[in-house]
Amino acid sequence: MVSPTVLRRVMRELSELEKNPPEGIRIQTNDEDMMDVTGLIEGPEGTPYAGGYFKVKFKFTDEFPAAPPKCWFATKIFHPNVGPTGEICVNTLKKDWKSTYGIGHILVTVKCLLIYPNPESALDEEAGKLLLEEYQSYCDRAKLITSIHATPRVKPVEFNKPSVTPDASVASSSSTATPEPSSTTVASSSKPPSVTASVTPSKSASTLSTSSAMRKSASPAPPSSLKVPEKDGHKERHPSPSPLSTADSNAGNGKPGMGVGMGMASTAGVGGVTGTKAVKRAATGSAATSAEKRKKALKRL
Repeated sequence: MVSPTVLRRVMRELSELEKNPPEGIRIQTNDEDMMDVTGLIEGPEGTPYAGGYFKVKFKFTDEFPAAPPKCWFATKIFHPNVGPTGEICVNTLKKDWKSTYGIGHILVTVKCLLIYPNPESALDEEAGKLLLEEYQSYCDRAKLITSIHATPRVKPVEFNKPSVTPDASVASSSSTATPEPSSTTVASSSKPPSVTASVTPSKSASTLSTSSAMRKSASPAPPSSLKVPEKDGHKERHPSPSPLSTADSNAGNGKPGMGVGMGMASTAGVGGVTGTKAVKRAATGSAATSAEKRKKALKRL
């Protein structure tokens, strides 16, 4: 008999395995002796053990879970890491054991050992040698032993209950958490109108400022030739790029001179300045004519 602490631990693990059995793993118990525990492992697909069901016996001591229980194959199997009497060579049951491990962890580890044998620590030397040198012969021998000793006519009733897969657990957790995301979605969907209302005026203002800036840049700047700076108390006009005759005719007719800048008319003051310059040029010409007449008169004398 084991201590009550070990008994409670084993009962708790068995109850969990019956409710949520891993894929390809089941438990058989004895109603007369609750410590008589047998694990059932379904042969993994793609291995020589496919189609077979292997029994693994457990023996618990008072040191459990500080020390691992004793485990062995009750079903005959041809495997490098399983001895003639069913003993199992795996580090989980030796140096790698932790007190957090339990029955389910041991059975999952043994199932993985059926998929990935380790010939370096072989208990069955013949199986290990065939695995390394003649893999096909190893597979044929393992299939033969499985079909004879581990393949029942009827599937064990323990496997009628579906296993709990990770996808199912994720789906159940997501279905239970569905109300929270919906409330979060409603809250998030109620926020955008206020945000939009606060952002819209800034966008319209920026659009108006941009359009006004474009209109300003598109409008022609006032021509520099129309500026009349003051110098020594008198207004002085920059020379016009138009011909002199046009300026004189405009001054003589008394019409305001036309500016160079994009069809904009000049002021009357600018016209007055142009007339004054034309009178000065006429006076200079008459003075040159009178000088020539004096020279001719002196030659005649």
